[in-house]
Amino acid sequence: MTPPVRPVAVVTGAAGGLGRAIATALHADGWSVLLTDLDPAAVAAAAAPLSGWSAALDVRDEAACAAVAATAAGRGELALWVNNAGILVTGPSWEHDGPTRQRVFDVNALGAMNGTLAALAVMRAQGHGHVLNIVSLAGLIAAPGETVYAASKHALLAFSLGTLSDLRVAGYRRVHVSCLCPDGIWTPMLHDRLDDPGAVASFTGSMLTAQQVAARAVRLARRPRPVVSLPRWRGAQVRLLDVLPGLAVALTPIVQAAGRAGQRRQHRRSTPPDRR
Repeated sequence: MTPPVRPVAVVTGAAGGLGRAIATALHADGWSVLLTDLDPAAVAAAAAPLSGWSAALDVRDEAACAAVAATAAGRGELALWVNNAGILVTGPSWEHDGPTRQRVFDVNALGAMNGTLAALAVMRAQGHGHVLNIVSLAGLIAAPGETVYAASKHALLAFSLGTLSDLRVAGYRRVHVSCLCPDGIWTPMLHDRLDDPGAVASFTGSMLTAQQVAARAVRLARRPRPVVSLPRWRGAQVRLLDVLPGLAVALTPIVQAAGRAGQRRQHRRSTPPDRR
């Protein structure tokens, strides 16, 4: 008897951190996962325990994204594309020069757009599929100290929801776009931010593990929804502040104080007892 064919998934930024956790969780859930990353050696090492399927990918390269989508479709139907690759910069917006702002948008927004459109070219032709964009709570509200990062994530959220609506207008009922908006995640992206005053917004709520977010991503992959926040209560909290921008600005000192307390708390958690 021929074993069932595993659905094919692509994960970007999968050499480590959240991307690797998502790829691992998808593999355990029965997906055939193509891990991609800018660093070919690192992503090959991450893929080794997961059947060893990997590829170098710079998400800023539209043609390269299309080539990866074609490669994935060559092993079966491309059922899922996870846009996870992203970079974080912190500090007031006026402290970032033009090249820095361009790099953040090129990766976080335009790179995810490249991946989305490469996947949709395949998925529209086959009549089904799912693009899962890893956004952030920063995509739901302006985050002080992470303004440029948040702006890129706002752009990705708008693009994702607009594209989903475009798909429905065009008659594609089985092609989905979802956004996962997690709170701060304890991954290498934040490991060196414990003393960074610009990163306090990432420490104001629940510090999640990559495995927690990956588990939610797997459930979302199986059951698409337009926007999911993690934890749910944080999504409700930031959405409330988003519709009351004056209140959000007025509360900035309190948010910063909460973030600094969160940084101290996480520092204690991550420091071995003999080094405290």
